[in-house]
Amino acid sequence: MPMKREGGNDNAEGEPEQLRKLFIGGLHIKTTDDTLKEFYSQWGEIVDVVVMKDPKTKKSRGFGFVTYASTLMVDDAMANRPHRIDGREVEPKRAVPRDSKPENGVTAKKLFVGGIKDEHDEESVRQYFSEFGNVTSVSLLTEKGSDKKRGFGFVEFDDYDPVDKIILKGPDHWICGKKVDVRKALSKQELAALEQKRSMRGKFYLRALVGANVYIGLNKLLDYITAGGGEAWGGGGYGGGGGYGGGGGWGGGGELGGYIQWEIF
Repeated sequence: MPMKREGGNDNAEGEPEQLRKLFIGGLHIKTTDDTLKEFYSQWGEIVDVVVMKDPKTKKSRGFGFVTYASTLMVDDAMANRPHRIDGREVEPKRAVPRDSKPENGVTAKKLFVGGIKDEHDEESVRQYFSEFGNVTSVSLLTEKGSDKKRGFGFVEFDDYDPVDKIILKGPDHWICGKKVDVRKALSKQELAALEQKRSMRGKFYLRALVGANVYIGLNKLLDYITAGGGEAWGGGGYGGGGGYGGGGGWGGGGELGGYIQWEIF
């Protein structure tokens, strides 16, 4: 049985439960709550642990959750990968809520950064995101044939954990006194996989930050987002008519231009 800690979802130091929780994937079918707890206890006090089971068969679904008493314990656990339990290498990652952004559940080393202004350069962006992990590359896109910024860029790390830490921090990211928007950068193939997994859960819709909601069918979502080919978050995807940059992208019209946020409901 999972352990429950009294006093709500926050620990004594006021750290939200979500920041103290790990998702553990790739579990062996014989791994139990007790073996999961025993393994992860080497990095600190565990206040909750559960291996998820099928409600009908009661068999393991191959993943579980571990909640520590402190975020520092989560950091220690993630710093000591790889992890092997019951003879199998498992896949630990911070439990990032998917909320309305299905891409949050994808493992990614690359980060999309929107809201890039003239005050930003690669060094200032690198300096900020280096607080979360080892940055391997920074790319701020510019208009073809000029130095004019297109309003977005990409930051890549040597590991997926820094990206999860950034997403968990929420929307409050400021560089050079300007707020930037962050999200996981997904390839066209990764977006296609998300679409396939969720194709039975309803329709996708696009919500423009500038106003109206636009509903589209599942079979048209990828064509819309990846117009122009290349990566969905980069390459031709942003430069196409309906992507970022170009006619309706960052800097394309107003403060936020036609920046599109897509969700599942």
